[in-house]
Amino acid sequence: MTLPVRLRRSLLFVPAVRPDRFPKALATGTDAICLDLEDGVGPGAKDKARAEALTLLAERVPTRAEVSLRINDPKTDAGQRDLDALLGAGVRPDALMLPKVSGPDVIRAVEASLGSDGSDLPLIVQIETAQGVAAVTEIGTASANVSVLFFGAIDLAADIGCVVDWDALLYARSRVVLAAAVAGVTARDSPFMDVLALDVLSEESRRARRLGFMGKAAIHPTQVSTIHEAFSLTIDEIAWARKVVATYEVNRGGVLLVEGQLIERPVVRAAQRTLEAAALADVR
Repeated sequence: MTLPVRLRRSLLFVPAVRPDRFPKALATGTDAICLDLEDGVGPGAKDKARAEALTLLAERVPTRAEVSLRINDPKTDAGQRDLDALLGAGVRPDALMLPKVSGPDVIRAVEASLGSDGSDLPLIVQIETAQGVAAVTEIGTASANVSVLFFGAIDLAADIGCVVDWDALLYARSRVVLAAAVAGVTARDSPFMDVLALDVLSEESRRARRLGFMGKAAIHPTQVSTIHEAFSLTIDEIAWARKVVATYEVNRGGVLLVEGQLIERPVVRAAQRTLEAAALADVR
């Protein structure tokens, strides 16, 4: 599959019950914002959050940031009420985030609930249970509407009984990245929960990027710039990609040597994706 090119370095969660935080989230320059009806909202505030989210979606002005809506677990009554309210309001987020997806049947059930109104609505799918990790490839390829596989470290660690640690969750993270590559969708990493430890966030973000994730979620505005720095292309990376593509075009294919390094077609395609991403980020 051909991996998509879209600027998805960061996603900042905004509890839908706090609509005053939405403009502040936009001001961070985040690539994506998620209006949250699930974990960020207490059980007694679900109705209020639902109404606030739908109002924000109806009144928002166009923005570069992708604005998604995270509903409650679609297998629950609260999740079904979220879907019903979204359909009844006649508004549309840029994407719909589905938590705790355990198998491809969940994707198909949500699409059936949305009907024709959601036939092309991008789905951000959270992989945060043991069942979800086990079925992640089938989940990623369940529908052409799946746009992001989003790894959830906190819920998964609780589900399998491990610590929330890079090494303990490396296997699961790798499964999500590989499944995203098979499906040709974006892999996004879990948020880092200590908002004061920006140095640790930076290191974890760089590890996630090296593993193959294209971005990471944030739970606080102060985390966005750190995530962007880790997931943004460097001048050296862009210069190397230009050199690879230019040499390939001059030689019209074949196996090449660039500064002593063997360059084959997969390397050229990766360089082309780098230049496409640089253009999206307006980096020259």
